[in-house]
Amino acid sequence: MAIKDYKRLCPLSKGNSFFLFGPRATGKTTLLKQFFSDNKNHIWIDLLEPETERELSVHPSRLSEIIHKHKMTGKPPIWVIIDEIQKAPRLLDVVHKLIFEKAALFALTGSSARKLRRGHANMLAGRAFSFNLHPLSFTEVGPDFDLHDVMRWGSLPAIQGYPAELEKKRYLLSYVQNYIKEEILVEQIVRNIEPFRAFLEVTAQSNTLIINYARLAREAQIEPKSVERYFEILSDTLLGFILPPFSRSIRKRQVQSPKFYFFDMGVTNALSGSMHAPVPGSYGYGRAFEQIVVTEAYRLNDYHEKNCKLSFLRTKDGVEIDLVVEHGRELALVEIKSSTNVCENDLKGLRSLAKDIKGRKYVFCNEKWSRRTTDGINILPWREGLKEIFG
Repeated sequence: MAIKDYKRLCPLSKGNSFFLFGPRATGKTTLLKQFFSDNKNHIWIDLLEPETERELSVHPSRLSEIIHKHKMTGKPPIWVIIDEIQKAPRLLDVVHKLIFEKAALFALTGSSARKLRRGHANMLAGRAFSFNLHPLSFTEVGPDFDLHDVMRWGSLPAIQGYPAELEKKRYLLSYVQNYIKEEILVEQIVRNIEPFRAFLEVTAQSNTLIINYARLAREAQIEPKSVERYFEILSDTLLGFILPPFSRSIRKRQVQSPKFYFFDMGVTNALSGSMHAPVPGSYGYGRAFEQIVVTEAYRLNDYHEKNCKLSFLRTKDGVEIDLVVEHGRELALVEIKSSTNVCENDLKGLRSLAKDIKGRKYVFCNEKWSRRTTDGINILPWREGLKEIFG
């Protein structure tokens, strides 16, 4: 299975210790191998190796001994990479001490910070930066990016290496099972796994929609409070993110419930039980397109460190703006349309809110060329639009 090495956007630091978090199989280890390929003076500690994990979990001070032994060779390590740090969280106390003593710089990977926080692990008090790695972005894939493939299979790096549809399906179904086993069962995050499985399926089927806690609880046959807790688990384990409602007051009453987006389209399809290609022009195609655009915005906002606040807006009378991007006092209002020919009806929402909200107005779509309406709405190919806002 050949997986192409794409240049990743994640802006790792060359002069400061850092955490690198990301969902399973997003390419954290591969990225660090690329990042340190020109730096031969480093130590690599893989906690997926059972003996290494056992030794350093029981005797975390051995980390200092390893570094000291390396120094005795006359080549003190500039960097120490610890892969899957959540498997030995007690190591972080030693890491903190070594950073303070300027003994080395550290690159620490993990599938999420949840396990570290739950174990009251030392998060290094700001001495280490924190970065997130996401599935492949269209800007990383470049000319190889295929929208329809991503709608069906997502963009986890490994999926690129499976040419056959059956292999892609097997990979994604295995990914979901491993997530439930490794992130949920082993960590004993929930006592009874079957209600959580049911929640995952109905939530994946409701992906991109405004969260209706009562309906999800009813369909998954669980308590509404459990639904809220399960969404926290999904966010904490990086399987998705909450998109909150727009927080500024406008004259029209707004819906206050948030939306939820899974982090990858292929994983969403595997969880929902539907792995068929969506038909262009269908309702499912439109929702898949929205998920891709919103998750791409989320990734680019993170990678380019824009610190924009992302939200959506829906009024009680049904007017909706799919994505609101706030940067300071500046606003960008984005309607997401999968159409290859945006019509007047597609602009109704933006126009109806023009007097209430001042800001740049966009439609991100599948048209080939950008254009601008007489009242200032920018209609852009979605990739061009994302680059304009997030760089």
